[in-house]
Amino acid sequence: MSMPNIAPYGAWPSPISAATVAAGATPLSQLALGNHDIYWLAGRPAEGGRNTLLRRRGAETAELTPLPLNVRSRVHEYGGGAYAVDGGTVYFCHDGDKRLYRKVADGEAVPFTQPGRQRFADFAIDAARSRLIAVREQHPHDPASHAHPDNTLCAVGFDGAETVLVQGNDFYSSPRLSPDGRHLAWLSWDHPRMPWQGTELWLAAFNADGTLGAALKVAGGADEAICQPEWAPDGALYFVSDRSGWWNIYRHTDAGPQAVCPMAAEFGSPHWVFGNAMYGFTSATEIAATYIEQGVSKLARIDTLTGRLTAIETPYGEIRELKAGPGFVAVLAGSPVIPLELARIDLSNGELEVLAQSIDTAPDTGYLSVPASISYPSANGRTAHAFYYPPANKDVQAPAGSKPPVIVIGHGGPTGMTVNTLKLATQFWTSRGFGLLDVNYGGSTGFGRAYRDLLKGQWGVVDVEDCVAGARHLAQQGLADPERLIIRGSSAGGLTTLCALTFHDVFKLGASYYGVSDLKGLDQDSHKFESHYNEYLIAPAAEADAVYRQRSPIHHTDKLACPMIFFQGKDDMVVPPSQSVAMVRALKARGIPVAYVELEGEGHGFRKAESIIRTLEAELYFYQRMFGLHDAGQAAPVTIDNL
Repeated sequence: MSMPNIAPYGAWPSPISAATVAAGATPLSQLALGNHDIYWLAGRPAEGGRNTLLRRRGAETAELTPLPLNVRSRVHEYGGGAYAVDGGTVYFCHDGDKRLYRKVADGEAVPFTQPGRQRFADFAIDAARSRLIAVREQHPHDPASHAHPDNTLCAVGFDGAETVLVQGNDFYSSPRLSPDGRHLAWLSWDHPRMPWQGTELWLAAFNADGTLGAALKVAGGADEAICQPEWAPDGALYFVSDRSGWWNIYRHTDAGPQAVCPMAAEFGSPHWVFGNAMYGFTSATEIAATYIEQGVSKLARIDTLTGRLTAIETPYGEIRELKAGPGFVAVLAGSPVIPLELARIDLSNGELEVLAQSIDTAPDTGYLSVPASISYPSANGRTAHAFYYPPANKDVQAPAGSKPPVIVIGHGGPTGMTVNTLKLATQFWTSRGFGLLDVNYGGSTGFGRAYRDLLKGQWGVVDVEDCVAGARHLAQQGLADPERLIIRGSSAGGLTTLCALTFHDVFKLGASYYGVSDLKGLDQDSHKFESHYNEYLIAPAAEADAVYRQRSPIHHTDKLACPMIFFQGKDDMVVPPSQSVAMVRALKARGIPVAYVELEGEGHGFRKAESIIRTLEAELYFYQRMFGLHDAGQAAPVTIDNL
């Protein structure tokens, strides 16, 4: 057996290149079932990041939407719920023209709506009335006016005619048609709430002309977040509510909501995109569900009559989506050694069949870092949670007695969660000798509403404190070099990064991916969905200005003395380039090393393969250059000012 090479942490040679990360990861999302077929979307980074619809029938996988079709919705900007299936017919939105298309069997996809200012998402198929029911977002005639779009529930006939069914609320989601086609359930909410703070579940019967009669509020309100209403095959209405402090499944009854299987676990997730599902019916009396305990997913069957939960063993630690059919479930899932994949699980015998993988060929396990789930003390007596990935590379060892640089990641959202599914983008760093701490700071999903509400009025404080505490914890445990601590984050995680570097002195370098630097600017530039989010995260409007200024890094650049690299999509409508540019200019003026990479054709989140390659290579070069680890003969993929 050959002896491993000796090389400094952070400079290990690795077979997991930026090109491997970009080419190897195929985003998988949005499961659906049609008869016995399984449908899903697959991202195509090499084709400009478009989404294509795939179908598994028997042993055959077919692509239903070849170029130039791009199955994507942009309602709420984040989209989701971009298609629906009825038997062998699919209905979808094409991002290129925002029109709705119908594809019957293996025929051509044909548009049935006209181009316009409207966007659609989250479809229910009302076949008896020859129409879809959808969330419609009507945008203003003049985009320069910055007026917010109008959101409604709308019936869209297969002839293209549009009829508003429900209006008056700021937002709608989850229109769900009863099995007999006589009733519609849906969710609504209004500013300033986000859907994980408070939503309402409504129910109405159809009139003879296809309009809706008087609506009944089933559950929900300002302090109860409802998600994923579903109809059982017998016509009973179910939904997920956090009224107990945990997102649990309930059944609607005349006497009020009835908990099906109360647990200190999460059977729901925040509504960032449309159409996500964590449970479904295998029969009128059985639910197949995935739920989260302490940030880790599990799978189970639930008897709806007794509430008894029976665990289903799987190799997964994350189950992102679930669709249930008679006797089986389809899941999008992964684990620390399994990249996200689509699997069909036979409920009669537990047999698992993998139908699609996000990575065709995973790296040798000798180059993979398996994370440890850790909890550690943070500020004000809190306990924070994270996944710690140690450096791992079978070919290399670090010099004896040395400690690795560690990258701390604050996830986006900020109401989201990080998971432990194998990601090449993580292994890119650990296989080069970086440790990595992926933090589920206070405010994250997966730990109940009380933990989620820790961020109320505390964005830029609690998240930052938990990341800082995590870095210190690793250094105290001897797992990190305290002089080479890095923090990186995207979107909301970018604010966490900038605040940690501005208001604390623990980290030595930082990377911001389309990060928020000016909270006031975020309010002014934000789209409708998030336009009042800061009232929850920061402060009510009457108090906001003073708190915004106090917490916005752009107003405190005199306290920022750490080199940074910024990455920004030129077409970002959520966090516009002006925010990153303002920070870069301020750092340049102060003589602090800084690099800036702006990407054409990218928005809030990078989709193109060339963008993924460019940003990873630039970020690695930046870290190695600043820590004196770079190869002097290496071409510089990014210019560092003030170096």
